[in-house]
Amino acid sequence: MSYKRAIHILPNDLLEMVQEYVDGEFIYIPRKSGKKKEWGSSTSTRTELQQRNRQIYEEYLAGNSLQQLADKYFLSLKSMQRIIREQRNIP
Repeated sequence: MSYKRAIHILPNDLLEMVQEYVDGEFIYIPRKSGKKKEWGSSTSTRTELQQRNRQIYEEYLAGNSLQQLADKYFLSLKSMQRIIREQRNIP
């Protein structure tokens, strides 16, 4: 998310109306419902996490314990269990 200066994008009368409610503070204006983006769609984070989770599952199948994997990837045991469960269900 990037910040834009209201003075550069809003008409002066609208800016003055907004200042009646929020003066000198940050506000978040959500996207319209039809224009929402999926989480991770504008970065590579989603792909990187999928690759990490596949790697974790492969290491688990190779005999590494959940505790070893949790320590290696700095995740909780619950997170490891969730990742293994989700990876098992992928065809």
